Amino acid sequence: MISPPVAKEISIAPMMERTDRHCRYFHRLLAPDVRLYTEMVVAQAVIKGDRQKLLRFDPVESPLALQLGGSDPALLAKAARIGEQWGYDEINLNIGCPSDRVQSGRFGACLMAEPEIVAASVNAMGEVVSIPVTVKTRIGIDDHDEYEYLAHFIETVAAAGCTMFIVHARKAILKGLLSPKENRSIPPLHYDVVYRLRQEFPELRIVINGGVRTTLDAKLHLKEVEGVMIGRQAYSDPYWLTELQGLLLPVGAKWKAPSRESIVKQMAEYAGRELSSGTRLHHISRHMLGLYSGQPGARAWRRFLSEGAVNPDSGPEILLESLRH
Repeated sequence: MISPPVAKEISIAPMMERTDRHCRYFHRLLAPDVRLYTEMVVAQAVIKGDRQKLLRFDPVESPLALQLGGSDPALLAKAARIGEQWGYDEINLNIGCPSDRVQSGRFGACLMAEPEIVAASVNAMGEVVSIPVTVKTRIGIDDHDEYEYLAHFIETVAAAGCTMFIVHARKAILKGLLSPKENRSIPPLHYDVVYRLRQEFPELRIVINGGVRTTLDAKLHLKEVEGVMIGRQAYSDPYWLTELQGLLLPVGAKWKAPSRESIVKQMAEYAGRELSSGTRLHHISRHMLGLYSGQPGARAWRRFLSEGAVNPDSGPEILLESLRH
């Protein structure tokens, strides 16, 4: 199995109902070197579902990781092989999602309680693909929130061949006390726990996730770990990605952030191609609503785009016309 690259990285978290292929194309225009992730796709769906719908992406989106959900090593291996065949650069296993639906399927954060299953899954996938197999996890679940528990989980899964862990620095509360949304904000962040992992497992690549909202946050984390994964802040304020892109450039490299207007025009070209194959404008434009966040006229622009794009007959000219607002 190929190990992940050694350079520092910034990535955008897999987010259900958000990081679809239209969103990823938009984000790629803003940040050429940020690593992108799909929404979580259940392994069984990859094997038996509509792969064109589930797995299709534009080459522009690369480097791109496919996040899988599941707990059956054999099914995960089949899905990982398919993902590699479709051109993905990484297979990521979700061990962090706390939703009831995910738990009922015996995958997501509840698998922190079964490190042997996770290890077997990682090993099975690693046996059939040549791209990195990585794991996204929490620092703990419910009462299992001591560092030793997390360290045992990491050690067990790493022994199966995983060399990169994306660690959300909150534990997940799975006993029905918190909703998935609350699980993203209420359990306190413990960045020190993730930093300790980096110190005690120097052979591993550790990426931190959770509560990163400013460029300074990202800079400080990158001094301690190999990577930073950004979540909903990147979605609500996508132009911030141009700043994060600057952190990935070599010293002395020249790169000019694209203007918001140029991004809108490029997305209009993209929409023109997509609408010709049956995509509705709203499915694309909904990911763009935060582009002018904090700018004069942002509310009027957002309102015009929201109202104009919902019409089934709306075309890319709506995006271009929005610039007047």
